[in-house]
Amino acid sequence: MSKEQKIALGGGCHWCTEAVFQSLKGVTKVEQGYVASIKENEWFSEAVIVYFKEAQIPLKALIEIHLHTHKSTSNHTMRNKYRSAVYFYTSQQGEQINAILKGCQREFNNQIITKSMLFNGFKPSSEAIQNYYKKNPEKPFCKQYINPKLKLLRSKYSNYIKLN
Repeated sequence: MSKEQKIALGGGCHWCTEAVFQSLKGVTKVEQGYVASIKENEWFSEAVIVYFKEAQIPLKALIEIHLHTHKSTSNHTMRNKYRSAVYFYTSQQGEQINAILKGCQREFNNQIITKSMLFNGFKPSSEAIQNYYKKNPEKPFCKQYINPKLKLLRSKYSNYIKLN
């Protein structure tokens, strides 16, 4: 039985990120909220914590999916709140993430701006917006922003999609 691992991901709106990662095999839980990093980046930004079983979905696949399902190569006008980041919990995990990010660069025409950052805190979102897409798939926000991400996920990463 593979041990459960976790990684935190920031990629724009956490409603979108939550919906993407809830759709994946091997992901056992997704917590939506706000993540902080080390002192010079101590402000909180929208993110999710993804719990996963590496035997079912490798960390490399999670990061690739993350990079392809948000604007990982362009700055957002509210970049502090919507920071593109992969937060690590140990230095070993940080080294692994940096190597994966470097290897993924060749898949993009522009420079990846996603930061690899030490995880330093989490505040969950209010219950009212947890599982936002599952509760509100017909809302205009979901149709405009989340549905295209899920469509991309199904076309590019169908081997990782949950069948339920």
